[in-house]
Amino acid sequence: MNVTVLGAGAWGTAMAIRLAGTHRVRLWTRSPDHAEAMRADRVNARYLPGQTLPPGLEPSADLAAVLDAAHWLIAAVPSSGFRALLQTLREGAVSTPLIWLCKGFEAGTRLLPHEVLEQAWPEHPPAGALSGPSFALEVARGLPAALTVASRDAEFARAAAQALHDPRLRLYASTDVVGVELGGAVKNVIAIAAGISDGLGFGLNARAALVTRGLAELTRLGLLLGGRPETFMGLSGMGDLILTCTGDLSRNRQLGQRLAAGESLEGALRELGHVAEGVVTAQELALLADSLAVDMPITQAVAGILRGAMPPREAVAALLARELKDEAV
Repeated sequence: MNVTVLGAGAWGTAMAIRLAGTHRVRLWTRSPDHAEAMRADRVNARYLPGQTLPPGLEPSADLAAVLDAAHWLIAAVPSSGFRALLQTLREGAVSTPLIWLCKGFEAGTRLLPHEVLEQAWPEHPPAGALSGPSFALEVARGLPAALTVASRDAEFARAAAQALHDPRLRLYASTDVVGVELGGAVKNVIAIAAGISDGLGFGLNARAALVTRGLAELTRLGLLLGGRPETFMGLSGMGDLILTCTGDLSRNRQLGQRLAAGESLEGALRELGHVAEGVVTAQELALLADSLAVDMPITQAVAGILRGAMPPREAVAALLARELKDEAV
């Protein structure tokens, strides 16, 4: 089967490496120089250093060529680039089934990826989201992982899960696109909070409290938007939240730690060298929560820290000083 991965960042490269064990995979990058370097060195030195590109993986900057004869398309661009990619595919009258890996809200619109798809490409081919607890480096190394494919078309979700799974990458099908995407978005914001807590030396108890109350925020908003409770307790909800808030490979957690150490947002992002989706998502999520009158104090605190409204210690103090309430509220 021919699989084309559109986007040669860390996550796109990791998926391409993983799928190349059982499929013919083409990995597309916008940069001809990047493609040539990957072909020559058999490694994506910029985004996933140290992970060899297997023989079944072909890097390319020729979009028309990688789209030709593809049986599946996997969009692995950041949320900020998803709309432009969809418009390009629409203009090319592409009819190949599409899976996207991007997580978070589109800046300025507060739209999740499936909403961007519906707006930018109303007549799109069968499509769905792939999300769940996974770090690119571990996926590239072939370590076991489990993810969820979500589509409003149940048959498509099951077909995608069947087509893309391998013995160490177990895929589950779901029709709860809203829940799966929202889990992938909110967890990045809570992970920044967890990183700040860790960076300030608040300990494991505080981190556990943040993860748990973060899940409460996710569930409150998610149920209002039409997501299902079992999704928030599953792989793309609680699973991804726990991983991103506790794993040392989490870029959003690393960002929080740097902010706690006194680095500026711009400096921290520059040092990370990769996209931290939680930065944009925090602002959009805070605005969405306000518009819907949903209580999301951790999200609001992170958004305030990121826009420079308050330092991390002050934000934590404000959270601890909130009025006491029942846990289930």
